[in-house]
Amino acid sequence: MNSDHQNPEPMKKPELFDIGANIDAPIDLTASIGPDDFGTLPTRFINRELSWLSFNRRVLEEAYNLKHPLLERLRFLSISASNLNEFYMVRVAGLRGQVLAGVKTESDDGRSPQNQLDVVRADAAKLLAEQGICWQSLHGQLSESGIDVLEVAEGVSREDREWLASHFIDHIFPVLTPIATNPTHPFPFIPNFGFCMVYLLTQEGTDESLRALLPIPSLLQRFIRLPGERIRFICLEAVIDLFLDRLFPNYEIRQSGCFRVLRDSELEIDEEAEDLVRTFESALKRRRRGSVIRMTYNAEMPVELRELISEELRVDPGDAIAINGLIGLADTRELVVDERPDLLFVPFKARFPERIRDLGGEIFAAISKKDIVVHHPYESFDTVVQLVRQAAHDPNVVAIKQTLYRTSNDSPIVAALIEAAESGKSVTAMVELQARFDEEANLRWARNLERAGAQVVYGFLDKKTHAKVSLIVRREARGLRSYVHFGTGNYHPITAETYTDLSFFSSDQALCRDAARIFNYMTGHAKPDAMEKISFSPLTLKDTLVTCINAETENARAGKPAAIWAKLNALVDASIIDSLYQASQAGVSIDLVIRGICCLRPGVRGLSENIRVKSIVGRFLEHARIICFANGETLPSKNAKVYITSADWMPRNFYRRIESLIPIENPTVHGQILSEVMAQNIKDTTQSWTLSGDGSYSRSVDEREFSSHDYFMTHRSRSGQGDEKDATKLPNL
Repeated sequence: MNSDHQNPEPMKKPELFDIGANIDAPIDLTASIGPDDFGTLPTRFINRELSWLSFNRRVLEEAYNLKHPLLERLRFLSISASNLNEFYMVRVAGLRGQVLAGVKTESDDGRSPQNQLDVVRADAAKLLAEQGICWQSLHGQLSESGIDVLEVAEGVSREDREWLASHFIDHIFPVLTPIATNPTHPFPFIPNFGFCMVYLLTQEGTDESLRALLPIPSLLQRFIRLPGERIRFICLEAVIDLFLDRLFPNYEIRQSGCFRVLRDSELEIDEEAEDLVRTFESALKRRRRGSVIRMTYNAEMPVELRELISEELRVDPGDAIAINGLIGLADTRELVVDERPDLLFVPFKARFPERIRDLGGEIFAAISKKDIVVHHPYESFDTVVQLVRQAAHDPNVVAIKQTLYRTSNDSPIVAALIEAAESGKSVTAMVELQARFDEEANLRWARNLERAGAQVVYGFLDKKTHAKVSLIVRREARGLRSYVHFGTGNYHPITAETYTDLSFFSSDQALCRDAARIFNYMTGHAKPDAMEKISFSPLTLKDTLVTCINAETENARAGKPAAIWAKLNALVDASIIDSLYQASQAGVSIDLVIRGICCLRPGVRGLSENIRVKSIVGRFLEHARIICFANGETLPSKNAKVYITSADWMPRNFYRRIESLIPIENPTVHGQILSEVMAQNIKDTTQSWTLSGDGSYSRSVDEREFSSHDYFMTHRSRSGQGDEKDATKLPNL
């Protein structure tokens, strides 16, 4: 981690900011949990929603981390704000929907939907306030570092005002549409993320008043860059206020304010719909008209205006939140400018696997020689892209099957699939239409693939296709031979630059046959009779995990070494957690690296004293899913059972998604994942937060500071090593 950009003065966190704090009811750690109580106390679980809010506080905490350059800390603030927006649109909206529907079912930790909604609203509002305080702190530091952000127009120089007048007329005024609100002018629809100015005006020389809204189009930049050598921005709303007389000539402002709305963004799909694509298109249109789930407004807004807006938008009082300062902090990402590299992370260039380069970039030759695992973002995602591209260009390739959950707007993967289909190859694309917030892009790609001649399949209506699998069939001297890629992340070249994931390439024909069976299940909906190596949801994945956990439990009871290492994004499933509790009680040593939600309480006497949980939050987003079982030996061991998977340990991943669990048997790949990736994650202290049994997190403290991110950026992986030492040179493919 780069530490050359520390501020001369330590950044003091406000008292309101309390990392890990929530209003969850903590379990009594002073009392043992007897065997008769096991499995009956709902307090053995941490509430899922509050655990997520705690995770987003850890993200926000990185905005205070002096080991990060200033603009990167600002980026963490914007990410935290964006995360919270999505949480409201999906999770809070879901709770609110349950309450309105009269659902009484309690969560695993014993809370009713109404109770959860109450505590989540309170904690989320507190987090919003914490984000605002963080912005004020960063705002001052930006100015000290040569980046000014003007939130009001006061103090704007005459030269700047002249420049802004021209900019306003040319770029802002043409797209603004003031809307009067009165009995003859109905209140307009405000879309999701809609940002509006609201005014009460009086016509000059009369007592005639006018209430008006000014919706701000999303295409306008929130921060306008002012000319000059110094980096200076001014908020869009300040510029609009500066030239309001151009919009309302001959009117005086009596009251004003601004607000932003978030709407319920869950898709309601008619399960009986015959045309799935058409149903999703209409659902996407309905998303814009979902009910308002949160309205934030400036704290200075007069009560009269606030009540008018709340009434017209039908905003529940608990969903209207006053903001002191800037509204919409996710927009601060616009302030992260490239021309200040001293305030950004030192650029990192991903390595390309040497073994592939040494074979002239021929990926099929490299895979045929030995299995490979590529560790993103430290190793280039271009290996995955080149696999599909080479398959498209290779005359010996006869078929390509590919799952597509999330990908970029200009996806090279999809472009290669289109090229392959147009050249006459058999291409099957398993496109998931329920990839939240990416549905429109997936629909577009699906149509492009169909036009090219690919067979596009949309899978199950009630199950998301979340597995990341690419299967390629190639005609070789001894007949047809298959090659397979399994990923823990998405086929998305942009997120692959910041998400830590694993890409596993193999020509193990048993794995390839299993991959073909999974594709047949996804396209034909017929359950396979048997699988050779792979387990998959919704049929066998969870059973395999429980069997492996129970095997460790029995080993511990038999006096054998017993341990579990797991790296996941989320741990929610109650029965899996109970299995881990039972394993802990038997003496199994369990180390969990859970980035986000964790409903398990570690370190509780009589329940989970052998379980340790940490969360890694830093420069890269931890995304890989890895599970390791000691299998009668001490971890790490060459005889351990090692798996990679697309699935987090959540009910939805076990029952309502297509997921894969891949055993890693190749010794080199096995050693890399277990002894390098997992071991270094467990060793990390620099970016780690330790979870306590009461649900709170504390930053890990160790004099022997160790950053797994720094380690992976500077150390080559095992399976991709070649004969030469230069691991950064990309092949000319």
